[in-house]
Amino acid sequence: MNILITNDDGYQAKGIQTLIRLMLPLGNVTVVAPDGARSGQSSAITVGIPLRLKKINTLALSPKGELEGATIYACTGTPADCVKLALHTVFKDKKPDLVVSGINHGSNAAVNVIYSGTMGACLVAIENGIPAVGYSICDHSADADFSTFGNYIPQIALDALQTNLPYGVCWNVNAPKGEIKGIRFTRQCKGHWHKEYIEYADPLGHPFYMLTGEFLNHEPDAEDTDEWALANGYISITPTTVDMTYYG
Repeated sequence: MNILITNDDGYQAKGIQTLIRLMLPLGNVTVVAPDGARSGQSSAITVGIPLRLKKINTLALSPKGELEGATIYACTGTPADCVKLALHTVFKDKKPDLVVSGINHGSNAAVNVIYSGTMGACLVAIENGIPAVGYSICDHSADADFSTFGNYIPQIALDALQTNLPYGVCWNVNAPKGEIKGIRFTRQCKGHWHKEYIEYADPLGHPFYMLTGEFLNHEPDAEDTDEWALANGYISITPTTVDMTYYG
């Protein structure tokens, strides 16, 4: 099996290096990931600026040899660029069997999915008819602990393949921080962000703004949502589609 891995935290992030190690026993692993953090890029693509790929020495990245066997490229673009460019270059003769994105440092549940570069990469994959899974954990720490979540990640990838997901559908997988009770298939929780910016003043007194915010859950008691699953110690798997039509 040929597996393409990407993320939105950059190829040096702990999350993607964990994902590489977990995917290596499943097949041939190729990584095309941003050369730095690209969080919040959604499905953005680069227009009018040249994109570059640089092959990375896996031993320089992981001196203990934990990434040996993977082929890793750093890309100057967004997560969506990474998948598009990988299909145009590395996989120009044959598509990968699976695209996995992450492990993102921070949740991509509820409305976060529309901002997520992690999931933006998955949407490009399913646009091209390739099964895709995005992995995230509710921990923004650069040194987040993926050990418990990691016990579930390979099997979830295999289950996604065996499920024969319909064209245009991927899995958005989110894990709670700490103990995990199990897995739940969920729907996207209704909610929105508010108090999204803090205002500061520069030395000349001119205002500037930094993103922050609080998520307001519109249905905290609904037990079939991704937010409820995460709040109660479960991994959430939300089937997510590239088709944004409202058929009602």
